[in-house]
Amino acid sequence: MPSTSHPDARVPAARRVVFVDGVRTPFGRARTDGLYAHTRADDLAVKTVREILRRHPGLPPERVDDVALAATTQQGDQGLTLGRTVAMLAGLPPTVPGFAVDRMCAGAMTAVTTTAAAIGFGAQDVTIAGGVEHMGHHPMGFDADPNPRFLAERIVAADALNMGVTAENLHDRFPALTRERADAYAVSSQEKYAAALASGRIDPDLVPVALRDPEHGWGLATADEPPRPGTTVGAIAGLPTPFRPGGRVTAGTSAPLTDGAASCLLAAEDVAVELGLPVRMRLVAFAYAGVEPEVMGLGPVPATHKALERAGLTIDDIGLIEINEAFAVQVLSFLDAFGIADDDPRVNPYGGAIAVGHPLASSGVRLMTQLARQFAEHPEVRYGITTMCVGLGQGGTVVWENPGFTGQEDAR
Repeated sequence: MPSTSHPDARVPAARRVVFVDGVRTPFGRARTDGLYAHTRADDLAVKTVREILRRHPGLPPERVDDVALAATTQQGDQGLTLGRTVAMLAGLPPTVPGFAVDRMCAGAMTAVTTTAAAIGFGAQDVTIAGGVEHMGHHPMGFDADPNPRFLAERIVAADALNMGVTAENLHDRFPALTRERADAYAVSSQEKYAAALASGRIDPDLVPVALRDPEHGWGLATADEPPRPGTTVGAIAGLPTPFRPGGRVTAGTSAPLTDGAASCLLAAEDVAVELGLPVRMRLVAFAYAGVEPEVMGLGPVPATHKALERAGLTIDDIGLIEINEAFAVQVLSFLDAFGIADDDPRVNPYGGAIAVGHPLASSGVRLMTQLARQFAEHPEVRYGITTMCVGLGQGGTVVWENPGFTGQEDAR
């Protein structure tokens, strides 16, 4: 006989999840004389979490149910269960738990979708999610020990663990992806970032970071270090191809090695209303997908198809696209797959990682924060996506809805 001593457990109804706000540090070049050469990775993450709390004083810190922070290389100053340690260092109450995430470049994106799923299920109300990468302290893949079976059993190609070589493989596979197109796209990224910076669209998302240099004393990081304004096609046309002699991928068409952190605040929509928090985006759907590791850059294509299908949308419904620019050829492969022009105004209106940098696990939240700002500028746009390729042959895409949509969609 079934037990009748306890009532059936309540099955929670799905709830709308919203993106409240996002911030990031200025991004620095990952080198011995870069902005953050003498700054700890976890301190960069702490700055972003503190800034989130400072910007939203109506949020009682004890209402944060979880902190998820990502890093690709989880060792040293970006190891030790970042979500928990950063929460404590940021001054959140000891009752607030936290955890670490690793999905390489999509670390922060995964931190967002993982905690958003918990909110949507009803297990949590408010979360902080983000990522940090100090590539100056922890170069990608440093001290890793890949299982020899990967190569011995031909599970992956010998060059699949080198991201630059996987970008060269895209050039090989798709003849239409020429170096000339990649160079032109990279220059456009620099130009769009410079225009966005000049028009005041970058600074509002930044939190200044105090710096201490043993030779130069104290300073303050207030601006991104990687951008190269004034870059021209002629200037990068002769750059060497470090990943392959006579190749097509150059430093000019790749995201620079970067240090930085980004965090965002997520909530159930009814809880956001209760606490007086802004609703900048609504989460619609998300998906991750795998591809052959040797063509890692194709990952956003199946991930986007899957996410759009789950949302009941097509690419024509998407009015804004924030795609991470690990390599110009990777973005171009996505655009070609969906029949989008290289200069489509929907794509990365503020420029992208080729200009601003790509601190691996933190970049997903940068994309989301910029999309939220673009939604506010474009009430005629209802849906947007954030998407990125992921090391070892993956892709991730999140579909978002603009809460300020006016119902008057433009012709784009």
